[in-house]
This record gives sequence, C-alpha cells and structure tokens, in this order.
Amino acid sequence: MTQYERIKEVPEIQAYPEDEIDLRELFATLWRGKWIIIATTILFAAAGVFYALSKPNIYQASVLLAPTQDEGGASGISGQLGGLASLAGISLGGGGNNQTVMAKAVLQSHAFLKDFIHRHELTIPLMATEAWDMENKQWIINREVYNPEIGEWLTNEEGESLRPTDWDMVKKFKEGHLNLSSNEETGMVTLSVKSQSPPAAEDWTEKLVHDINEYMRQQDVQKAEARIAYLEEKLSETNISGMQQVFYQLIESETRTVMLANAQDEYIFKTVDPAIVPQEKSEPKRALIAIVATMLGGMLGVFMVFIRAFLKGGRPEHGAEVGA
Repeated sequence: MTQYERIKEVPEIQAYPEDEIDLRELFATLWRGKWIIIATTILFAAAGVFYALSKPNIYQASVLLAPTQDEGGASGISGQLGGLASLAGISLGGGGNNQTVMAKAVLQSHAFLKDFIHRHELTIPLMATEAWDMENKQWIINREVYNPEIGEWLTNEEGESLRPTDWDMVKKFKEGHLNLSSNEETGMVTLSVKSQSPPAAEDWTEKLVHDINEYMRQQDVQKAEARIAYLEEKLSETNISGMQQVFYQLIESETRTVMLANAQDEYIFKTVDPAIVPQEKSEPKRALIAIVATMLGGMLGVFMVFIRAFLKGGRPEHGAEVGA
C-alpha cells in the first residue's frame, strides 16, 4: 500500500466552528429566563392596551370631487382668445388643469384655512375641547383653557392668555384634521376631515368644498372684471377699427367668464360622492396597538435574557463543553 493510499484511509475529522450556535443551549437559555420574557410581554401588553383605551375615537368624513374646469366653459374661451389677448397686452389665465392645481394649493394654504376657521367659528371646537359627548351631541369644553360661561380664554401662571394664535389653529387643523389626496390617472380629488365629532367631520368637509369653490369663483370674477375695465379703457384710447374689434371680442369673452362663474354652483370641484356623517371610527386601531405592544414586549424580553446570559458567563457554551 502506498503512502498516498494510507493517507486517504485516515478518516476525515470535521472541524466545527467555535462560534457554532447550539440550539439546545439557546432554548435552555430562553427557558431559564422565561419569567423575564413573560413579565416584559405582559407589561408591554398592559401598557399598549392602556394607551389604546386612553386615545379618543376619531371619525373621518370624505368627499370625492371631480374638477369642473376640464369641461370647457370659461377656460375654453380663454384658450381660444389667448392670441388676441396677447395683442392687447393682457393674459386671460391658464386652463382648467392650472385652476385645479391652484385650488388644491389654496385649500391647504395658511390664509385660506385661517379665514375658514374664523368664518365658521371653529376656534373653540379646535382648541378648547376635550371630547365629543355622543349622547348630548355637544362638545365637552376644556375648562382649564376656556370658560364657556363668560366666553373668555383663561391665562397661565405667568398671566399670559391661552387664546391660540392663527398659526396654532391652522397648524392643528392641517396636521390633525385635514387630508387632501389626488388620483393622478383620473384627476379625482378626495378631501377628508377627521374629528372627535362625527357631525363636525361631515360639516367641515362640506364647508371646505363650498368655500374653495366660492373663493376660486370670486378670484376669477375679480380678475375678469379688472380685465374688462382695462379693455374698456384701451378701447376708448384707440381709433383703429381692427383693434377695436379685438377689444370687443375680449370684453365679450371676459363678460362671459363672469356670467359662467356666477351661474355655476360648483365652480372648481363638482361633488361626485358627498360626505356623510361617519358611523364608525377611523382610529385609533386599538387591536393593532395592543398586538404591536405585545410583540415589542416579547422581543425586548428575549433580548434582555440573552444580554443577561452573555454578561453572566459570556457566550452560551456548547452542551459537550459544559459536560466536560
């Protein structure tokens, strides 16, 4: 037998890495720390349930809107006479898409929301309430902030009034109540309002749609009337019959814009699916909160058990080494 053959007959010795994990020892470690895991899981579960129950019910009302400017009307007239308007030195504005984009931006603007809050007297429902009384259908006032008997805001320890600023009210309304989303494919717009009061959620949603339509209508009417005044002034200054004809056409176009704007109830957004008073809460997701808290507690407990094992004796040893 050759030396080579003798070497091949030597049985292979498998080398196991020193850092190989022994699953039995791993489970033994978990078993020894089972009470830590159980206690942590129960603690987090209880905290999650307590937190979920402490959160008030929030209701959401939504309205589905379709842009109306795409249907033609004043925007179509402006497009047809845009060339003539440029000769006269004025601009008739953009098309329907620009109007829709502008309306969505205005709807979320500070100036519009500030006026909306003051116009509909939402300061107290927004900033001075604790909850909504479902049985009596009224707000529960936070008497540490506002005194409803005398109708005055209270002061803090420094003597400063607790009356919220416009910035505070708009910030809370945008972050805690208002949501606006668009479908890029269809152009549909969804406007949603959240509130502790189901009737308030529906009411504020409808008022937002009405107010943005009125705001954009007034803006377009004011611009058209200003252009009419400008065109009439220029008309009186020229004796060229060709230019006079241009001015007459532009004045007619702007007059028609005013008429169409005043004739449309839903100027920018047409309601496809109106808002209704929500019957079910949209948040909080109490079951989800409790489940997530329980899982976090279990994972933290396992982590604590392993940390304790490493601190006591380093890395868990193999069963064979322990037996030796």
